[in-house]
Amino acid sequence: MDDHSLEEFRRRWQEELAQAQALRKRRRPEAAERRPRRAEVAPGRGEQASGYLALAQGLLEGAGRPPAVRATRAERQDAASRSRSPPVREAAGGGEQLVDQLIRDLVSKTWKVIAEDEVLWYRLCQQEGHLPESSISDYSCWKLIFQECRAKEHMLRTNWKNRKGAVSELEHIPDAVLCDVHSHDGVVIAGYTSGEVRVWDTRTWDYVAPFLESEYEEDEPGMQPYVSFVRINSSLAVAAYEDGFLNIWDLRTGKYPIHHFEHDARIQALALSKDDATVATASAFDVVMLYPNEEGYWQIAAEFEVQKLVDYLEIVPDTGRYPVAVATAGDLVYLLKAEDSARTLHYVYGQPVTCLDVSANQVAFGVKSLGWVYEGNKILVYSLEAERCLSKLGNTLGDFTCVNLRDSPPNLMVSGNMDRRVRIHDLRTDKIALSLSAHQLGVSAVQMDDWKVVSGGEEGLVSVWDYRMNQKLWEVHSRHAVRHISFNSHSLITANVPYEKVVRNSDLDSFATHRRHRGLIHAYEFAVDQLAFQSPLPVCRSSCDTMTSYNYDLALTFPSDNI
Repeated sequence: MDDHSLEEFRRRWQEELAQAQALRKRRRPEAAERRPRRAEVAPGRGEQASGYLALAQGLLEGAGRPPAVRATRAERQDAASRSRSPPVREAAGGGEQLVDQLIRDLVSKTWKVIAEDEVLWYRLCQQEGHLPESSISDYSCWKLIFQECRAKEHMLRTNWKNRKGAVSELEHIPDAVLCDVHSHDGVVIAGYTSGEVRVWDTRTWDYVAPFLESEYEEDEPGMQPYVSFVRINSSLAVAAYEDGFLNIWDLRTGKYPIHHFEHDARIQALALSKDDATVATASAFDVVMLYPNEEGYWQIAAEFEVQKLVDYLEIVPDTGRYPVAVATAGDLVYLLKAEDSARTLHYVYGQPVTCLDVSANQVAFGVKSLGWVYEGNKILVYSLEAERCLSKLGNTLGDFTCVNLRDSPPNLMVSGNMDRRVRIHDLRTDKIALSLSAHQLGVSAVQMDDWKVVSGGEEGLVSVWDYRMNQKLWEVHSRHAVRHISFNSHSLITANVPYEKVVRNSDLDSFATHRRHRGLIHAYEFAVDQLAFQSPLPVCRSSCDTMTSYNYDLALTFPSDNI
């Protein structure tokens, strides 16, 4: 109720009260002869008064005497004869106070009804991302659920800032070096120089790491080619090998491949959709998109020919029936639609693309400026629907080495550069909102959410920043460059992958020496109570009850970083 409506409501009630007072004063002699009745309403216009007006009149007549004391009949008659007409100013003042009190009671009751509205609290939970897959009938008190979710979110943020939780180093494969790592929703996949592929489900207490079998002969140990790339989503795992072979596993059915595909040359780039079963590979001058049909049989959905070797390849999410991919090859950027031929999205001669990321309707890529006219290295943001440039961001001397558009908050994007800085870009103003001096060498991986940035560097540092406060919260260091970072509200996955894929003999070297050269995968969990006892993925289930991780207060390791 706004101020104008409140004043109008008060004025109308005061008029009705004054009219009721005047009617009661004219008929008071008749009332004195009859037995007085409490809160009597005068006939005529007074009978048309509402229930709230009768309540106000009763409160007005009863004002000024204790509610527990009743006056006798003689006392009431004597009082009526002594005070024939009370002062108008006092009556008006008392009526105004009662009306104000009545309005406050009405408004408070309305707010109480709103505050207990289950639909309202359910919508608030959905808007803030709490229990997105739940329906309103799943819980009886959404207000309490919303409060619990808020408290849990505050606890998680505090644990992130103070580095409190559990950290696990995922078990390595002996006599093998880590080649590539990828993760999705806490499930991690890794490929090694031995040709083996492993999967961990870090959402459980028991970090089971089954091997995904390949099609190579068992009588040829050590002869399998290196794993070039690995990708994983909620249901599929994909691995590409140095000899051009591709394996696809269904995590829900078992550890054996459900499809194989072979290129004539080495696979240079691999992409897997986060939403569905689309797989894209690039080998030589060909890009192939694979997709299962309605019967579950895999087939080539589209095949494209490009002019140069592909450097980066990504699948656009949420494209509907026909898959769409974006590929970069030197200074060319291609838009690949399954129902169309390859289309050039961007091309400037002599300006190669240095990084790539896509969202549902945009693509962002770094461009290195070369030649006589030096314009500085930039990040270009294109609209996939209009196929035109929307923004040109940054103007740096160093190359942009990584960019994250898909996981960033709306209208923001984060990037890493060889000049050791992490930049947050505002897509509304095409300006740099924040620049952080984050690493000793170039930035190799980066991700952000609504309050923090996690970045990895070529020197092996993983840094966590509260970018709203422009403050580093904590950092950890490993020997090799950080090649993979992925986090959500309660967990963080990092991978340090060596440059040199040199296999060292464990019989000649000590365990510590081998450990320095094999690479590392770490899993951080900041809400230990959310870990499940068994993985929902059949391939990751085990009957073992042991836990390979260790749980302690991480803040004690670096007390100087406490905030």
